[in-house]
Amino acid sequence: MAYWLLKTEPDNYSYFDLERDGGTVWDGVNNPLALKHIRTMQPHDLAWIYHTGKERQIIGMAEITSQAYPDPTLNDAKRVVVDICPLQKVTQPVTLSQIKQTQKFAEFDLLRIPRLSVVPVSDIYWQYLMELAGVSH
Repeated sequence: MAYWLLKTEPDNYSYFDLERDGGTVWDGVNNPLALKHIRTMQPHDLAWIYHTGKERQIIGMAEITSQAYPDPTLNDAKRVVVDICPLQKVTQPVTLSQIKQTQKFAEFDLLRIPRLSVVPVSDIYWQYLMELAGVSH
């Protein structure tokens, strides 16, 4: 199982929209590195949903429910998407400020490559974030 962080602008599509819809196609990604990450996703991988913009915080957890496939709304095989479903809202949102203040995250791609919209999360970072978010294992 792999872990991810998926960024979204909450005014465009929030974690609460994902809960309301019961699942969605995670689309709109066009950065080559982010698309490479999507291509490696597998069903049952887990992802943090991170609200960008004014919020800048992890707000919920989702599950990847499909392998990557070409975006059906585009005529471009390079632009891939995955399906996701909501798992749970976090007890305590984890802010970017908290992550930046924690030395443990010094090498985290969220901080190293801040414009990347699909960020791999190592096992150890996942556990640290679980603790900060108040999510039971």
